[in-house]
Amino acid sequence: MTSEVITADLKATLRRLKLGRLLDTLPERLTLARQQALTPQDFPVVVPPAAAAGGNPAAVWTRAPRAHLDPAMTLEQWDATAKVTYDRALWNELASLRFVDAHAHAAIVGPVGVGKTFLAHTLGWIACRKGASVLCVAADKMIKALRHARLDHTYEQELRRLIAAVDLLIVDDFGLDSLDPTESRDTYEILNERHRSGSIIVTSNRGPDEWLATFADPLRAQSAIDRFVNNTYDLVIDGESYRKRQKPSLDTPPASGEKTKPKRRRLNR
Repeated sequence: MTSEVITADLKATLRRLKLGRLLDTLPERLTLARQQALTPQDFPVVVPPAAAAGGNPAAVWTRAPRAHLDPAMTLEQWDATAKVTYDRALWNELASLRFVDAHAHAAIVGPVGVGKTFLAHTLGWIACRKGASVLCVAADKMIKALRHARLDHTYEQELRRLIAAVDLLIVDDFGLDSLDPTESRDTYEILNERHRSGSIIVTSNRGPDEWLATFADPLRAQSAIDRFVNNTYDLVIDGESYRKRQKPSLDTPPASGEKTKPKRRRLNR
């Protein structure tokens, strides 16, 4: 449907209005509008001026693999019929990426299976399309990478990669595990150094008020978390796990290209 809407006449009109760079992010805006059944009067809300600063579309496929973004987690593939609830106006604001321009953060919080990781990756894809540099990493793998970097004397390089090398850092499943003193210090450094200098998206099953208990050093934790939460948009998602829909059953058709095998019948002897 998107390809039908973005016609040659529309492209020519946008370029004539000096909005040609808007074409790089227009597919996501059209998808967002369609998923939320927005009226023509509401549509300009999801096409803010910030979206006009799009980047080179060809470069997206270079940036996205480096960012470790899942190609199956784009806005076009989000199932709008999922039985989850969240603040749609806030989501539209996050999708505009104005928070990245302002070096603010986002916390996507909710129970298991409601799409937190999906929405975080979606924002990562939009950021790549806009021209921002992105890095997506699971919280436990981030901690392990820093631990190993200490052993092979690449710690400063690894820390710099997380703090200064990207415009948007996405940390998945944050605040789930208890941190020892060294891990607490590492997490403190990342949250503290990216404060007002770069954006972070975290996904978590726990709210920010519960993160304090996971740090071994309460003083550092309070300092870092206070900075983070007071510069963060909180997107709370509630609902049932989407994975229930993906549970296999005898009625589930085989995946595309997959052939069904004839069932062997056991003979009674």
